[in-house]
Amino acid sequence: MGMFPVSQAKEKELRDKMVALNIREEDIEESFVRSGGRGGQNVNKVATCVHLKHTPTAIEVKCQEERSQGLNRYRARVILARKIEETIKGTESEERQRIEKIRRQKRKRSKRAKEKMLAEKRIVSEKKKLRSYSGKGEE
Repeated sequence: MGMFPVSQAKEKELRDKMVALNIREEDIEESFVRSGGRGGQNVNKVATCVHLKHTPTAIEVKCQEERSQGLNRYRARVILARKIEETIKGTESEERQRIEKIRRQKRKRSKRAKEKMLAEKRIVSEKKKLRSYSGKGEE
């Protein structure tokens, strides 16, 4: 059994990523606090919220998504690794690329692009009108 209550494959993946990014367990300060929010007695009684601080980069991560401390410890490390990767690689990180792609998709069209698109639509609609059968003429 590994350190966290997840499959060994997942834990190995996390370990490999931490090694690749040169994140050492001894550089991580881990503390536990009680979570807030929903979860009833479990949340109020057990310190399930995990707080990690990576000393070399001063990156801090807090995770209270799960109801078990073990899972939160795993999740917090995953988040920490992602944050450190982003600071190292900057813009080339997958997450940032994904966000950028969505941003581009949502961006408003420039006035010129919009005019061009609407003009194109008008041309197509004219063509379609010409195609329509009016019903008049010889039978």
